[in-house]
Amino acid sequence: MTAEEEIWDRGLQSERTRMAWVRTAVALATGGLGAAGLAARHGLPVLATAAFALAALCGGVLLIRTGLRYRRVQAALHGGKPLDAGLDALFAWLGTLGVVAGAFTFVFTIR
Repeated sequence: MTAEEEIWDRGLQSERTRMAWVRTAVALATGGLGAAGLAARHGLPVLATAAFALAALCGGVLLIRTGLRYRRVQAALHGGKPLDAGLDALFAWLGTLGVVAGAFTFVFTIR
């Protein structure tokens, strides 16, 4: 058995990565949705509600794309091709920035 074969565990890297993306997506979707609901009920500025809603939307899109991403990663790993996470990373960053913007708006509007 070569060193490369010992390191390679067929499919488990992809599974761990998929679960990490699912956790990120669920956190953005549920956290953003809950925060948007709280912001709307407590009369916070529309910017805070919109920022949290953006985070929820990005989380939902990431969650939907998780299956497609998993299949692409599997094909790339087994085919020896480079991986590309550009679009998914963009949605994760937009969601995170939405949470940050909503949180800043929340903190600076509390009296």
